Amino acid sequence: MNSTSDLTKTTAAIGHLTSLIFGLPFDAIRASYAKAVRFGLLENSLLKSARFERELAKVERLTLGPWSRRV
Repeated sequence: MNSTSDLTKTTAAIGHLTSLIFGLPFDAIRASYAKAVRFGLLENSLLKSARFERELAKVERLTLGPWSRRV
């Protein structure tokens, strides 16, 4: 086995896990937005939903930096 390869895989796995954990608050915000739309508290609009997601993704990238998720 190549220890450098194993280290790279381990580092990548830790980075992915960190990204998922740090992203949880942003996932909760997305879920809350969806529930608010479902309950009629916010307008069901594709444009507004896309704008919300774009702004939230921007905040996530600014907040988490290298740990932010990329789609």
